[in-house]
Amino acid sequence: MAKQEWYLEYEIQLNRPGLLGDVSSLLGMLSINIITINGVDDSRRGLLVKCDSLEQIKRLESILNTMDNITVTKLRKPKLRDRLAVRHGRYIQRDADDKKTFRFVRDELGLLIDFLAELFKQEGHKLIGIRGMPRVGKTESIVASSVCANKRWLFVSSTLLKQTIRSQLIADEYSIDNVFIVDGIVSTRRGSEKHLQLVREIMRLSATKVVEHPDIFVQNTEYTLDDFDYIIELRNDPNEEITYNDVEEPQMFDQSGFSGLSGGFDF
Repeated sequence: MAKQEWYLEYEIQLNRPGLLGDVSSLLGMLSINIITINGVDDSRRGLLVKCDSLEQIKRLESILNTMDNITVTKLRKPKLRDRLAVRHGRYIQRDADDKKTFRFVRDELGLLIDFLAELFKQEGHKLIGIRGMPRVGKTESIVASSVCANKRWLFVSSTLLKQTIRSQLIADEYSIDNVFIVDGIVSTRRGSEKHLQLVREIMRLSATKVVEHPDIFVQNTEYTLDDFDYIIELRNDPNEEITYNDVEEPQMFDQSGFSGLSGGFDF
């Protein structure tokens, strides 16, 4: 039988020397292997472990519940957020009411890039929206995540270097392995009908699409926020309000068919 991975997280009630050693010894006695371990909060520790059977996990949980110094908070098959929490030492903040909304601040760009890269690696249709003020790092994070996922990124509309609006793609750019990037403000405020038709074609592809400024995008198209699988919010600090009142219209405009609007790396 193949070994299965589990995520164990516990909160430390009384931090004393040797506490981690006790937990590690217990795992060893139950023949449960530790893959990764890290602190995921000031008072919490997370572990990715691997074992042969569910019975081992049940025995582990039973024994841990008798320990006064810790409280088990999670013991489950690992989710993406669990793996990233152990990898980065912090949990991705998730909206309590809207479970598909995830919040990041600028000093968590490494965590955001890793999170997006894992999403980009998944096959099939995926629509991701990214909210954030200008120059907070939205586009740069998408491009960096594409590199990490070994994916080619393609700007359908963008303001990264100059304002770009695509009206057509060449044949190989329709690949479902590409990451398509759409700026919701540029597309809806400056895009021609031909450009918007291209956006609709891309939306129908079984590929990953990332829309910056999704709120503006849905206000001016037939799409709704319910169509999005994930919403990312990126702020300079946790208290920053994301608004669109002072969005500047870029002066440079390029409505070319292609060239210089996509990228990728060979590994």
